[in-house]
Amino acid sequence: MLELDPASSLPPSEQLHGAVVAAIADGGLAPGSKLPTVRALAEQLGLAVNTVAKAYKALEADGVVEGRGRNGTFVAEHGDPAERALQTAAADYAALARRLGVGASDARAIVVAALDAG
Repeated sequence: MLELDPASSLPPSEQLHGAVVAAIADGGLAPGSKLPTVRALAEQLGLAVNTVAKAYKALEADGVVEGRGRNGTFVAEHGDPAERALQTAAADYAALARRLGVGASDARAIVVAALDAG
C-alpha cells in the first residue's frame, strides 16, 4: 500500500511520511489502524530501520500517528492529520506574532509571501 519513488529527490523518510499522510487522507489507512512495526516496514520497503523510525517519529510529532509502546504505532483517531498540524502551526504563529507586536495584516502578508515562495 505504501510506495516510495527511488528516483525522487526527497529523502525516503520524507517520502514515507507523505505516503502515510496520503493513505490516511484517501481512506487507505483508517483512524485507529495499526501500522507495521518499524522493522517489518523497513524490510517490506527495502529501507534501513533508522529511515522508517525517523518517519514514524516525525509522523508522531505531527500528530498523525500515536505510539503505544509495545502495543505498536496506530493512526491517530481524530481528524485530518494535515489539517490538525496546520491549525496547530497557525495558532503558534499567531501567538508569536502577538508576542512580537506584529499586526494581523502584516502577519498575514508574511504567511502569503512564504506560501508564494514555496
